[in-house]
Amino acid sequence: MTGRPELLFPLRRILIMGNGGSGKTWLARRLAARLGLEAVHFDDIYWQPGRYGIARDKPVVIGEVERLAEADAWLMEGVYGWLINAILSRASLLLWLDLSEEECVANVRSRGIQGGESRESFDGLVRWVSGYRARKDNWSSFDAHRKLFDDHDGAKFRFESREEIVAYLTQIPERSR
Repeated sequence: MTGRPELLFPLRRILIMGNGGSGKTWLARRLAARLGLEAVHFDDIYWQPGRYGIARDKPVVIGEVERLAEADAWLMEGVYGWLINAILSRASLLLWLDLSEEECVANVRSRGIQGGESRESFDGLVRWVSGYRARKDNWSSFDAHRKLFDDHDGAKFRFESREEIVAYLTQIPERSR
């Protein structure tokens, strides 16, 4: 884990990024429950509602994410570096889930086809996830995420294993009900 594990706060405006299948949604759900926040998934904003694989206009998506980032507290997750870049200056904490492509592909395969996705689009997702470190011309690549991480001046952690992610999560106190 890159960062200072004893640094738990500020947990007010949290961004989680990583490859598909790295566990962003898994972590976001658990952090949201512990912190009393609602997790915002970039996929829910980026894709047309009920029409998986059909993207909304980027200016509309960026505007919606920027509006959400104006709040005092939020938790957002996704793979889209261009969306992360749009609000990174507002983030008080950046979490990068940098697991191996093999583990990410295994996670995608284990969760299976989702949300009206076709077999063809699922197979394309698996190929895309497996190319995380090879992609060079896109905001959702390892290189883009590394640059976002390196350039962020605020609190940040880079997790390279599921065990590091779980260890971090267990440091966050459960929210009293």
